[in-house]
Amino acid sequence: MEPAIGLIEFNSIASGILATDAMAKKASVTVVDSRGICPGKYIVLVTGDVEAVQRALDAGIEAGAGAVTEKLLLPNIHPQVVPALIAATPVHELRALGVIETFNAPACIVAADAAAKETDIELVLIRVGNGLGGKSFVVITGEWADVEAAMAAGTERIKGMGALVRRIAIPNPHVDLNSFIL
Repeated sequence: MEPAIGLIEFNSIASGILATDAMAKKASVTVVDSRGICPGKYIVLVTGDVEAVQRALDAGIEAGAGAVTEKLLLPNIHPQVVPALIAATPVHELRALGVIETFNAPACIVAADAAAKETDIELVLIRVGNGLGGKSFVVITGEWADVEAAMAAGTERIKGMGALVRRIAIPNPHVDLNSFIL
């Protein structure tokens, strides 16, 4: 079974709730997230095998009709992506630190997946849209060269999406950042 992730963003909260129900009923997927995000949008995020996620996405798009603003099917997802999305990543120390900031959730998830697949880094956190004016960001840590390579891979992968806001890397983050990042 090839793990996949599917995401739909709606410009209507009601449509997003309806689509969540349709997606969960249509296929054997796990609903990882279903909530309102800024500014007045709604996201639904599911995982499962590729075929099930595709069926769920199709059902969500049909249920959400004209309210769909973005959609994403990402097969062969890196195992660190879902824990980072639900803030369940057990990172105990920040080494070099990298942040990729995007204009939307799909681009952030794609960048995080590409970064994790490139080198030996840890995905600390993927935060999508909530309280961020619709923006999203991923935080990674690891050895400096690995963080640089992962950030390059993540930003290259989303270049065509036109969604990159900024990317930064800090070789030796101050210990006080641990309180805010971890």
